[in-house]
Amino acid sequence: MNKHISPRMNRRAFVVGTAAVGTGLAIGLDLPFGGPAVVRAADGSPEVNAWVVVRPDDTVVIRIARSEMGQGSLTGLAQLVAEELECDWSKVTTEYPTPGQSVARKRVWGDFSTGGSRGIRSSQDYVRKGGATARMMLIEAAANEWKVPASECTVARGIITHKASGKTTTYGKVAEAAAKLTPPAEVKLKDPKDWTIIGKGLLRLDTADKTTGTMVYGIDVKLPGMLNAAIKDCPVFGGKLKSYDEAKVAGMKGVKKVVKVGDTAVAVVADTWWHAKTALDALPIVWDEGDNAKVSSESIAKWLAEGLDNDQPAYVGNKNGDAKAAIAGAAKKVEAVYSYPYQNHATMEPMNATALYTADKCEVWCGTQNGEAAFAATLEASGLPAEKCDVHKVMPGGGFGRRGQTDYVRQAVMIAKQMPGTPIKLVWSREEDMAHGRYHPITQCKMTGAFDANNNLVALHYRLSGQSILFSLRPEALQNGMDPAAFQGVAQSGEAAFGYSVPNLLVEHAMRNPHVPPGFWRGVNVNHNAIYMECFMDELAQAAGQDPLEFRRKLMGNHPKHLAVLNAVAEKIGWTTPAPKGIYRGIAQVMGYGSYVAGAAEISVTDGNKIKVHRIVASTDPGYVVNPAQVERQIAGSFVYGLSGLFYGGCTVKDGKIEQTNFDTYNSMRINEMPKVESVMVPSGGFWGGVGEPTIGVAAPAVLNAYFAATGKRIRSVPLRDQNITFA
Repeated sequence: MNKHISPRMNRRAFVVGTAAVGTGLAIGLDLPFGGPAVVRAADGSPEVNAWVVVRPDDTVVIRIARSEMGQGSLTGLAQLVAEELECDWSKVTTEYPTPGQSVARKRVWGDFSTGGSRGIRSSQDYVRKGGATARMMLIEAAANEWKVPASECTVARGIITHKASGKTTTYGKVAEAAAKLTPPAEVKLKDPKDWTIIGKGLLRLDTADKTTGTMVYGIDVKLPGMLNAAIKDCPVFGGKLKSYDEAKVAGMKGVKKVVKVGDTAVAVVADTWWHAKTALDALPIVWDEGDNAKVSSESIAKWLAEGLDNDQPAYVGNKNGDAKAAIAGAAKKVEAVYSYPYQNHATMEPMNATALYTADKCEVWCGTQNGEAAFAATLEASGLPAEKCDVHKVMPGGGFGRRGQTDYVRQAVMIAKQMPGTPIKLVWSREEDMAHGRYHPITQCKMTGAFDANNNLVALHYRLSGQSILFSLRPEALQNGMDPAAFQGVAQSGEAAFGYSVPNLLVEHAMRNPHVPPGFWRGVNVNHNAIYMECFMDELAQAAGQDPLEFRRKLMGNHPKHLAVLNAVAEKIGWTTPAPKGIYRGIAQVMGYGSYVAGAAEISVTDGNKIKVHRIVASTDPGYVVNPAQVERQIAGSFVYGLSGLFYGGCTVKDGKIEQTNFDTYNSMRINEMPKVESVMVPSGGFWGGVGEPTIGVAAPAVLNAYFAATGKRIRSVPLRDQNITFA
């Protein structure tokens, strides 16, 4: 067990653990979805908890249901609880509960899903209430001991004081008594102006273990008697496993078993992973690739291009006025077609999971973005009921949306089920990981803008053609067949709303779903929609003979929060002052995941195709900033992701297969290519937005618009490597 995150916690382990350190306090928070009262062990000490455990030595253990993937949610969520708890931050540690425990307690920890930059914003209210509830009970316990009203007691840094008598005590000393109290029916949260922990750039709780190498990742899990598995799935999505010749590898070193995994894959189990992979590479396999083997990037592109035709059916996601009629009668119109490719998550740690199956129990250890989804996959694959299964979350080596899927968990359980009683650690090879991703959806977009005789924008038609993630992964979330997530950044309202007012507007999506499965790639649909709209906004500004910033401002009078971040980034980059000689600027804005963001870049270009990104600035209004230092890191990290996708990303399809199977063909930007990053936070309060993903969307269009300013050339497709454009 590492210092901050428990890779495994079950009821018995918790009882033993608390017995070893003495009694403690467990707070069971009654959430809207039905949390239970405190459950106590036979010795009278708390047996399980929801959000807060206070040990006799005053250590505060905060339970974190969401997944930490490097984005800082673990520390941010702990800050939220600790703020209301009024504990000593230096004595805070964290642990993951398991989804099995949560389900058994009527989902007391709520949603385990960590995606869409929702880790903090979707749980901030009830985790703060968890801290406040604990604080009130601890104070009440001290007041009861002193026989004084609780209202006369105060607390700071975990020390409770009764000023009139001069008595003091600590949380650890009253924890046992507090555990016996009934939680208050109502709690009042602090006013943001009184926050002392929220809003501070505190050091992350997981940094030390990551730095010293003691952090346990999924690939590090070791269990007694464990064997290792390597797997190959049909390289064409939709294909099947036809046959394999087990006899050819049965005698190879370390090989224990060759197993079929579902209808599409085969795995080799061996004493070491290298022995398993070596045997798997030597295993003769015959695939039934099916009709999808005829699909190529060219055939997909042609199909999507057909969807740009106005005569083809499409779902309308945002509309006012009559854009088509206004365009037909306009004094001038501008038209452009953009495209965006498949992108792979390419996490540093490939997919992996360790499973132990018996007829009475199935347990899984893995890094996951959604513990409950992994738990459901374990139930399905094992065939066992919920009370006989559990998933133990460990640190994932990158997620970016990929570990919200559970295919690797299901595979591990299916293999382990064929070897009962033996722990099996399944690790995908890099090639398997790259070839069987859940990719950023491939899209094209045709945009038409129309002006009147005075160069006022009177109409805008935005027609998207391409994949729907929800169609593939969550069809129940479709709205009369339409995927609302496809309109992120150009939606009529909501957490990813369009930031411009145009008299006649039509935003529509011609849904076309190739066989390559899409997924929630960090930033998701905001990424391509921001490129399309923000680069086209620059095209419209050019056609109108107007400055790109001023052109946008004229359309944003009814969108003050969008405008505020745009103005903030323009001021920071120095938009109204001349750039240094040879330096060119580009700007962009978008709303995503409940936050308003804008970006501006300064670049230089040599030989027409070598770009040096000198400086990139982002402004963000997420409502509230929990940890400003972490927000700065998230902005910088998001630019790494956005710029890598712009310059190097993009997956192509040949014979139905993804062609890029390692980092030699799917690259990431290097540290010497990274620009100076500056961030401007303008939190306006009153709402909670996301941080990890929104700013990805403005990186690429800001650079592309700067490239046009430098060269006069418009780039309308990604990645830049396909245009023979590289980092300088």
